Amino acid sequence: MAQVLEFKLPDLGEGLTEAEIVRWLVSVGDVVAIDQPVVEVETAKAMVEVPCPYGGVVTARYGEEGTELPVGAPLLTVAVGASEPGDMPAPVAGPPAADPAVQPAAPKAAGSAGSTGPSSGDASGNVLVGYGTGAPVARRRRVRPVRSSAPAAPRIPSAPAAGPVNGASGPVPVVSPLVRRLAREHGVDLRALTGSGRDGLILRSDVEQAIRHGVTQPQLQAQPQLPPRFRAQPQASTATAAPVAASRPSPVTAQDGAVRVPLRGVRGVVADKLSRSRHEIPDATCWVDADATELMAARTAMNAAGGPKISLLALLGRICTAALARHPELNSTVDMAAREIVRLPAVHLGFAAQTDRGLVVPVVRDAHARSAESLSAEFARLTEAGRAGTLTPADLTGGTFTLNNYGVFGVDGSTPIINHPEAAMLGVGRIVPKPWVYQGELAVRQVVQLSLTFDHRVCDGGTAGGFLRYVADCVEQPAMLLRTL
Repeated sequence: MAQVLEFKLPDLGEGLTEAEIVRWLVSVGDVVAIDQPVVEVETAKAMVEVPCPYGGVVTARYGEEGTELPVGAPLLTVAVGASEPGDMPAPVAGPPAADPAVQPAAPKAAGSAGSTGPSSGDASGNVLVGYGTGAPVARRRRVRPVRSSAPAAPRIPSAPAAGPVNGASGPVPVVSPLVRRLAREHGVDLRALTGSGRDGLILRSDVEQAIRHGVTQPQLQAQPQLPPRFRAQPQASTATAAPVAASRPSPVTAQDGAVRVPLRGVRGVVADKLSRSRHEIPDATCWVDADATELMAARTAMNAAGGPKISLLALLGRICTAALARHPELNSTVDMAAREIVRLPAVHLGFAAQTDRGLVVPVVRDAHARSAESLSAEFARLTEAGRAGTLTPADLTGGTFTLNNYGVFGVDGSTPIINHPEAAMLGVGRIVPKPWVYQGELAVRQVVQLSLTFDHRVCDGGTAGGFLRYVADCVEQPAMLLRTL
C-alpha cells in the first residue's frame, strides 16, 4: 500500500527563510525518482532547483508559480511506493490544498504519529541542504491563528488594548525574520495584520501593503484607548479611513502609466545591502589613471603561448591579491558590536557581474592562492552560472574584497558602494587609447582609470593610496608581480 508523504520547502542555507516558486518541474500524477528536481525556486540570493527526497507519484502541489512560500511550508505530497497514478491511495475528504487547482490525497507528514517514515528504497537517505530522509522529521508545534472570513489584507483594529501596541500575548504568525525586520523598520504592528499566507501566516507582501496604506505603529498608538465594550463598533470606519487618508499618492507616483516593480529576490537583497552599506560605512574614494599598454601586451603574449586563455579580469584579480598581501588592512571587516577591525587571512574575491536578473557578486574562494589561469577559469564558471541563474547561495556570500570592472559598460570611472560587510572595492574603467607622456614624449597609450572606495574606519588615506598606487604600478609594469611569486 502506498504511503502519502508531505515534502516541505527545505532550509536553503545562508539564513534564507522564504523562496518564490518560479517553475514547477513536475505535475500531479507524475512519477518522480528519489532526489529528482521537482520545482525551481528563487531565493533572495540565487535560483535553486529543489530535489524531492522521496520516490513515487506526485499527489498534490502547493502553491502556483509566482507564489512566495516560507521555509517549512508544504511543497508537494508524494505517494511513496506507488509506481503509477492507479497505485495511489484513495483521497480522503478534507480542506483544499494551498494550490486551488490541486486537491491533495490526504497528505501524511513523514515522521508523524503512526508513521515509521519511508523505507530505504523509497528515500535517498541523503542529508541535503537543511533536510534529509534518513530519519523521521521531528514534530514541531505550528501556530494556527483563527481564520477570518474577511479578505486576506492588512487590517487595523479600531482601538488597541491598553498598554503598548505589541503588548498582546500570544505568538505572531510570522516565520521570516526578514518580514519582522521590514515591519520593525517601518513601524508596522504585526499584531494588527491578518496574514494572507497559509494558516494566516504574515508574508512580506502583507507588510508591504500595510506600509503603502500607512498602517504604522504611531498611527495605531494615536488611536484612543477605549473600554472593550466600545472597540467593535468603530472598527469598520477606522479601518477604512486610515488607509484612505494615508494612501494618497504623491505627485510623482500618481503619474499615468507609472509601473511599480517589487523589490524582491536578488533585486531586493541588493537594495537592502546597498542601503545598509551607505548607512553604516563611512566610505571614501581615491582614483588614478594608469597606462595599461604593457598589461594588454602581456596578456596577448600569454594567450599566444597556447593553453587556456587568460582574461583581463583574471590579471586584475591577480594584481588585487598581490596588493592585498601588502596592505591587509583592506581585506578586513568591522565588528561594531565588539568595536574591532577583523583582518581576514584569506582573500575571497568577489566580482560584479551583470545578469538578466540584476547585479550579482559571485565570490572566488581563496583567490590569493590561485594563479591567473585558475582565476580566469573560475571567473568564467561563475559568470556563466550567474547568467544561467544557477548560482548557489554559497557562490554569492563570504567575499572579503570586490573587483568591479565597470569598464565593460563603456564608462571611465565610478564611485561604487562597498559590498557590505567588506571594507573596500576596486573599480576599473574602460581601457581606451589616449594621449600619454611616455619616456618623455607624447604618445598614444592604452589608459585606464582605477578607483578605490574604502571604509575609512579600517585605514587612512595613506594606506588606501599606497594600495591603489601599487595596483597602478602593476598595471603599468606587470613584471612587478614576479616579486610576489
